[in-house]
Amino acid sequence: RIWDINQKTFYLRNNQLVAGYLQGPNIKLEEKIDMVPIDPRAMFLGIHGGKLCLSCVKSGDDIKLQLEAVNITDLSKTREQNTRFSFTRLDNGHTTSFESAACPGWFLCTAVEADQPVSLTNRPEDTLVVTKFYFQEDQ
Repeated sequence: RIWDINQKTFYLRNNQLVAGYLQGPNIKLEEKIDMVPIDPRAMFLGIHGGKLCLSCVKSGDDIKLQLEAVNITDLSKTREQNTRFSFTRLDNGHTTSFESAACPGWFLCTAVEADQPVSLTNRPEDTLVVTKFYFQEDQ
């Protein structure tokens, strides 16, 4: 499970990963994060049983978080083209941040406002984004 420090969880809306407050029957919409370790700190992140993977893609001067229909177990730990799917896990006390391996300095983030897309930022100190997450692994 993953949720930001403001308690927003991830869910899919119109094929886009968003973060918001799910309650009641909507709680079943929460997306669990699948992770495949590459090394002690790097990993691939996916949802839907690892059938959709998070990736960092450069588009001109812009850097975007995308969901790609790739099976997480098919990603190779050594192939250069899979770098866009790699994230470095940075633990800081009880919280975790995820930095893109393909775009160093860009971090997985949520907006402070609920029900906004999960994205990437290169300004983790910005008060309009949240880059610190609680991460609970299945036992």
